[in-house]
Amino acid sequence: MSERKKKVLLTLSVLAGIAILVVMTAAGFLIAGAAINGRYRFSHGVPGGAGDRIHFLNVGHSDAILLESAGRFALIDSGEDSDNPRGLEDLQLEGYEQYVVNYLKQHARGEDGKVHLSFVVGTHAHSDHIGGFDTVINDPDIVVERAYLKRYDPERIDPYEREHWDNEEVYRQMLDACANRGVEVIQTIDDTPFSLGNLTITLLNGEEALPDATVGENENSLGVLVEGQGVRTFLAGDINDIDGDETRLKDVIGKVDLLKIGHHGYRESSSKPFLDALDPSVTIVTNRAAAVYFEARMRLLLSGSAVFGTVNREGIVVELKEGKMLMYDRTDRR
Repeated sequence: MSERKKKVLLTLSVLAGIAILVVMTAAGFLIAGAAINGRYRFSHGVPGGAGDRIHFLNVGHSDAILLESAGRFALIDSGEDSDNPRGLEDLQLEGYEQYVVNYLKQHARGEDGKVHLSFVVGTHAHSDHIGGFDTVINDPDIVVERAYLKRYDPERIDPYEREHWDNEEVYRQMLDACANRGVEVIQTIDDTPFSLGNLTITLLNGEEALPDATVGENENSLGVLVEGQGVRTFLAGDINDIDGDETRLKDVIGKVDLLKIGHHGYRESSSKPFLDALDPSVTIVTNRAAAVYFEARMRLLLSGSAVFGTVNREGIVVELKEGKMLMYDRTDRR
C-alpha cells in the first residue's frame, strides 16, 4: 500500500473516530438531559380557581408571560405581532396578538366580563416581545392600569437593527395604545419591589450599563424577579452577557427555583457564572427546547437544570404552592 493511501486511511480513521465520539457524547448529553427532565411530571390543561401561577404562553419564538395571584393579573411581554409597517423581509412573521388576547379573555376575565391587568411590562423594544401590546391594550375588554417600558433611543442601537427590524415602530405603537386608553406609562424604572396579590415583583436592569455605547436592544432588556409561595423565579427577557448584564445582575438575583432563560436559548445568554449563581431547578425556554444553542444547552445540562420548551408543551403553566412548582402543559389540545 502506498504511503499516500496509508495517510488517507489514517485520516479517515481519525475522522470516523471523532464522529463516533461526537455522536456518543451527544447521545450521552441527551440521555442525561432526559433523566433530569424526568424528575418533573406535567398535568394537562390550565388549573382553575384562585392560585399563584405563571403562564408561559406558546407564542413560538417570542415571549408572552401571564402572572396570576389572588385574582390579580399582569402580563410580561406580549408575543410577536403581524404588523410589518415598512415591509421588511426579516419581519414576514406569524403574529400571535389575537392568540394572546384570546388567552387573556379565557383565563383572566373578571366578574364584570373584562380582563383587568394590574400592570404590563415591555422588557425591551423588539417585536417578539412587545409587538402585540398595541392590540392587547387597545382591546375594549382589556383594562391595563400601568405599563413599564424603558425609553428607546434609536441613536444607541446597532445600525443593522434600525435598518432591518421595527424596534421604533413597535415602541411607538405601544406608547400610542397606552395614550389612547389612558394607561400610566412608567419609563424610569428602579428595583423597588411591589406586589401583585401574594407575589413580590422586582424589575431589574432598569439602568443602562453602557449608556454611551452602541448596543443591540437585547442589552437594554428588563428582567423580572417574581417571589411567592416560597418559590423564586427570574424572567430574563433577552438579558445576555454581551455588555456584562448577567455578570452584574447574578448576585443581585441570587438563587432561584425557576428561570425563564434569556433570549430564547441563544449562545450569548445563560453564561456559566450566571447559571452558577442562580442555580435554577427548572428552566423554561420560550422556543422549542431543541432550538437552544449547543453552548447554552451544555451549560444548562452541566448546571443540572431541567429544560422545557413552551413550543414542545403547547405552553406551560407553573403553579406556585407551598415551596413547590406544580407543572401543567397544554399538550391535551393537540
